[in-house]
Amino acid sequence: MGASATERFHDKVVLITGASSGIGEELAVQLAQAGARLTLAARRTDRLDQVRQRIIALGAAEPLIVACDVTRDEDPPRAVAETLAHWGRLDIVIANAGFGVVGAFAKLSVEDYRRQFETNVFGVLRTLHAALPEILRSHGQLVIVGSVAGWTASPGASAYAMSKFAVRALANAITPELALLGVRVTLISPGFVESNIRRVDNQGQLHAEAAEPLPRWLVMSRGNAVQHMLRAISRGQREVIITGHGRLFVLLERFFPWLLRAAARRMAATRGSYRSEPKSG
Repeated sequence: MGASATERFHDKVVLITGASSGIGEELAVQLAQAGARLTLAARRTDRLDQVRQRIIALGAAEPLIVACDVTRDEDPPRAVAETLAHWGRLDIVIANAGFGVVGAFAKLSVEDYRRQFETNVFGVLRTLHAALPEILRSHGQLVIVGSVAGWTASPGASAYAMSKFAVRALANAITPELALLGVRVTLISPGFVESNIRRVDNQGQLHAEAAEPLPRWLVMSRGNAVQHMLRAISRGQREVIITGHGRLFVLLERFFPWLLRAAARRMAATRGSYRSEPKSG
């Protein structure tokens, strides 16, 4: 992130959901180093406190930490209220909280899909709705962390892809609406980035000891990815695709979708789990 991008965040008040680990934690650290005033929100306050101590050790301003479960209607408004009480305003909201439900369609229940949407879709909506009045006052910015899975879906990831297609549609719809009111919307669509999302099970529980299932060469480091993200946010870009393979997948989806469909058929055919019998009951 260049000097001009860093300067744009100086003294800005930023609320980040899902800030206890992964991309959210790295966003917090880099924004703190850029001089932002932070509210860090997540379910795990013990992890948030570790992030706070890390930021203090860097010599940056101490962030406010707030317990916030984005699946609870009352939590995002409370996070916004505590931000205003502590910092006096709100300039940027980053709706980052999310996880991935995975598995063959025949093995997933409607409840699995509902749980996925409660966090990844309605959690984003709760966050944006809670913050919007203050963002309108500050002529600030709403940032949504989506995914390349919002462009192209793959076997075994139907619930996650559905949720990310939904937030991409949301961003596309509200961007021109809110532009008329002086508010910018930025959608961040990462590919494979170093994070804990692949260590979180279908119930949303973290398994920190689990190994990264993807080869190291395919996964972009958090630090590098967040630099790209913050550059896009500082420029007010409508959407940024993070990682080279992510941009390739989006390119193929837009211009050569048949290639991805063929690859998906081959993937499904070679994984026995997709050929299981539907569960009853």
